Formats: sequence, structure tokens, C-alpha cells
Amino acid sequence: MKETLEMADTVLRSWVTTANQPDCDFPIQNLPYGVFSTERGAGPGAGEAAEVGARRCGVAIGDQIVDLAACEARGLIDAGGTFAQPQLNDFIALGRAKWDEIRARLTALLAEDGDRTLPLVPMADATLHLPIRVTEFTDFYASKNHAFNVGVLFRGPENALPAQWTHMPIGYNGRASSVVVSGTPIRRPMGQVKGQDGPEWVACRRLDLELELGAIVGADSAMGERVGVDQAEQMIFGYVLLNDWSARDIQAWEYQPLGPFQSKALGTTISPWIVTQAALEPFRSEGAPRMNPLLPYLAEARPGFYDLSIGWTMNGQPMARTNYNVMYYSSAQQLAHHTSSGCPMRVGDLLGSGTISGPAPDQTGALLEMTQGGANPVQVNGQPRTFIQDGDEIGLYGFAQGDGYRIGFGPCIGRILPAQA
Repeated sequence: MKETLEMADTVLRSWVTTANQPDCDFPIQNLPYGVFSTERGAGPGAGEAAEVGARRCGVAIGDQIVDLAACEARGLIDAGGTFAQPQLNDFIALGRAKWDEIRARLTALLAEDGDRTLPLVPMADATLHLPIRVTEFTDFYASKNHAFNVGVLFRGPENALPAQWTHMPIGYNGRASSVVVSGTPIRRPMGQVKGQDGPEWVACRRLDLELELGAIVGADSAMGERVGVDQAEQMIFGYVLLNDWSARDIQAWEYQPLGPFQSKALGTTISPWIVTQAALEPFRSEGAPRMNPLLPYLAEARPGFYDLSIGWTMNGQPMARTNYNVMYYSSAQQLAHHTSSGCPMRVGDLLGSGTISGPAPDQTGALLEMTQGGANPVQVNGQPRTFIQDGDEIGLYGFAQGDGYRIGFGPCIGRILPAQA
């Protein structure tokens, strides 16, 4: 079974027939983890009914959710009771050997000759929740295209990239408390912006998105100890889509000399399903070409990127599409750099890739780039846009395309509410 999983055998099919459709985000080769609740008990075949409204862990398959807590109650899988918890942190903390064991077992149960009495819940009947208890959130700045495009706007092409950018991953520590699951509305922030005669207190006028991939840390590291890149890769449990909402006018006034603060604290939206590293393994890819050699502590033994199509929409209209493999620093490199000072990492830490942008305007992961700082409006459903307006809905999407199947992330959506003055 392990060999089949590593090869992502395209012949493998599930008795859950919706999972076999070529455009389904959740085939048997995927099996992403999430947390859900229902207004009724566990699905058919459950050994014990779950308390109505109780949050518990599940795996997506086609248009269904495998109720993992009910599977444990029936003795079909063994994760030490962690799947009855309202977040995945306790399961993730069990380690890679347990991750592999449960993935292999679920694959066998869901295969065409598997157990058709598995407790399933229709996705349409479920409410999805934040899949992890986010212990810390760090956001990086790892796309050369994005860093260059934004740098040109503020410093010109000659000084677009900071001197250290090609030598180490640049990031900042954000707010774990404002990480929310897809579908949660985001309120436009109030804040200080630069006015003609000094600071002004206004509702953000230049609200933006950031198209990112988030890595979920799956193991602790000790304070005072560094983690190498190869070890860092083994510490990553999986990935989510991530939109780090940005108040560009507030950011422009506050970011010197210490970087973003309130402009990035308004909210960070992630997709509800964690796509495991194992599911993405067949799509491993090289990243952007290096401009100069990296120091040895950032050297990777193998490519740390994925051939992952990723893009975003506004009010349902496709706006941009690019690929994760345009990035300059991988999640493993970011994690290794994060520990280079001896900073301890925890299960449930969330690392944002930074905005993912290709070289063309229709490949950019932020309106700041797409509109060149608001100078060139884009058309959205026949209306000009420079930045996000109240009521606008931003959706992220991402998938890796296999032969007859795809590994998708599901929706990552947020709608903007008016500011509270």
C-alpha cells in the first residue's frame, strides 16, 4: 500500500463514486483532513452517535466526509482518541509514522473493495471549522516576482529587491488570533494613514488580498536548537490555501522601521481542508532559478516546491492564475530559517508562503501588483476596481493535476464587511 500511495496510482478508485470524477478536488489520492460539525449525529454506520453540533475530525472524499471520530469508536482506525477532538493538533502531534499508518488504512477502507459501511456525512450537511489550533503565525515574502513588482512601485527597478532578499527568507510574526476559516466575513479595518497635514483616522481605502500557501508545522522543536532543511521538511504535516488580507494604506504609514503591524492583523483566511505532504509528493517540483548560492544551512537535498496551479477570483470572476513553483524559498527553507536563532516551533504553527505571483499581470497574487499601486484599474463584472470594496468576495483556489485526477484544496473564501467607525 505504501508504494501505491507514493506513486499516487491513477488506477486507484473509490467506492464513493463522486471521488472518481476527474474534476473532483477530493479523490482517494488526496484524503485531506479537516474539522466539522453537523446538526445531527454521526453518519450511517457509526458505532456511537456524536453529540449534535460537536466538532470532530474528518477526511474529505468526493462530496462526503469520513467521520474519523465515529471510525475510531467502531475500532476501524486507532489514533488514540484524537479524532474526537475539536482540532487536529493532537492527531498531528502523534508524528509521521502515525500519519502514514492512518493514510494507508483510510485508503484501503475507501478503495473500491473497501468498507462500504464507513460512517460518512454529506459535505452539504456539515459546517467546516478552523482545522487546527493555530499556535503561531508567520508570514513570509518568498516570491521574487512579487517582491520585485512591489519594490519597483516604492523604490524603482534598480533597488526593487532588498540586498538580503536573495540570501534568506524574509518574514514577520503575525497574529494567530485573527486566523479564520474560509467563509468567515472580514471587516474592513480602521487605522492611521498618512494625510497632507499629518496622520488621519479613516477606514482603509486600499484593502487587498494576498494569494498564498500555508504550511502546517507538525512537530515541536526545542528552544536553542536549529532545524536543518531536511528535518524541517519532515516536520511539515500539510498545506492550506491562505489569504493574508492587507490594508495597504495603513501599512505604508506604519511599516518603517519595524514592518507590518495593524495593517496585517485584520484577518488571515485559510481553507478548511489540510492537504497532506504525502498527497502532494508526486507533484514535487523545482522552484525559481537562484540568483546566487544560498548559505549551506538553507541548502535543500531535493526540490521543496510543488507543481500546483493556484489563483484567485473576485465576485466569481477569475482574476489571476499562476503556479506555486515560481516561488524562491520553500516552506522547509522558511521553517529552517525560522529556527536559525534557536526559536522553538510548535505543532499547529502556520507559515505563510508570502504572495505567490508569476511575471505577468494576470499571474499576480495581489491587487497592489495587478493595478500597479492603483494606477491601472481592472474590470470586475464590468466595474473598475483598484482595491477591494465593501461586499466584494475574494476566493482562492489551488490544485495539482494528475493523470485523470487532481489534488485540490477546496474553497478559501472571504467577503468584506463595512468598517465600524
